[in-house]
Amino acid sequence: MYTLPAMARSSAALVLVLHGPNLNLLGTREPAVYGRTTLAQIDGKIRRHAARRGAKAVCRQSNHEGQLIDWIQGAAGEGFRAIVINPGALTHYSLALRDAVSAVSVPVVEVHLSNIHGREDFRRHSVIAAVARGQIAGFGPASYLLGVDAALQSAASGRPSRRPR
Repeated sequence: MYTLPAMARSSAALVLVLHGPNLNLLGTREPAVYGRTTLAQIDGKIRRHAARRGAKAVCRQSNHEGQLIDWIQGAAGEGFRAIVINPGALTHYSLALRDAVSAVSVPVVEVHLSNIHGREDFRRHSVIAAVARGQIAGFGPASYLLGVDAALQSAASGRPSRRPR
């Protein structure tokens, strides 16, 4: 696991973790694909994981595209240094969400519980990936923890918010 430099740890970095549509149903929705861990349990793991790294994670979920966009656009103003997002089904078609990710100055890491590249054809393409700092998929709830580490590393390094093109 990545360890933040001492300077980054001293000022508890704020990480915004966003969960998109239907992720509120985790634990009961398609457990063969998404597991039985609830969103509340995942959020607890994320907060503890961030705290062990000297950071604070704030977790939010919405089934509404516009709400997610508002949170992304407001992240820097609220003091967040990075965003971790599981856009859910919006991954595959939301150009509005893509544009919001592209517009912000903080690094954004896209995460998925399942390996979207090994699933149905329509799930294999992400419109978000090209404008995110990176993508982590297929590790269940650990995808979020890896995403927090990557987001904190990106924020501490001062690298650009998007992948270089």
